[in-house]
Amino acid sequence: MKFIMTTRNLFSKHKSTLLYGLGLAVLLFLLRWFELRFVIFDHAFEIYIGVIAIIFTGLGIWLALKLTKPKIERVVVEKEIYIEKNNDFVFNDTEMLRLGISKRELEVLQLMAEGLSNGEIAGRLFVSLSTIKTHAANLFIKLDASRRTQAIEKAKRLMLIP
Repeated sequence: MKFIMTTRNLFSKHKSTLLYGLGLAVLLFLLRWFELRFVIFDHAFEIYIGVIAIIFTGLGIWLALKLTKPKIERVVVEKEIYIEKNNDFVFNDTEMLRLGISKRELEVLQLMAEGLSNGEIAGRLFVSLSTIKTHAANLFIKLDASRRTQAIEKAKRLMLIP
């Protein structure tokens, strides 16, 4: 009696596994019956191409997922920067004369230091954009700078702008 109960419990627990195994056995019998071997021999080339296509499709999907996944996570950190205003600024006339900077070029330099673009400077000074570009190029030559930040930093060091 106990053996029958154990067998029933075992069958109820593994019912899907046993049915799956039985289904596979029936399928194997049917495949042998239709002589799958002859189908494979007749269509071996197509089967190999299909297997290769499936392998390369899987490889392509895996590679695409690998390449599109970002490797670097960007973290933006915002910090407050306190800048002390130097109220005891004294303009250096001698450096301005030594470098040969005109008053208009000095105005352009001050507006550059405020962070304005060439177009905004041209609008504020009521001149053309090409005039501002010429003044900026002259300033870069006179201050021996290759970009705006270098020119502004050097002008501050020379006490030309606050």
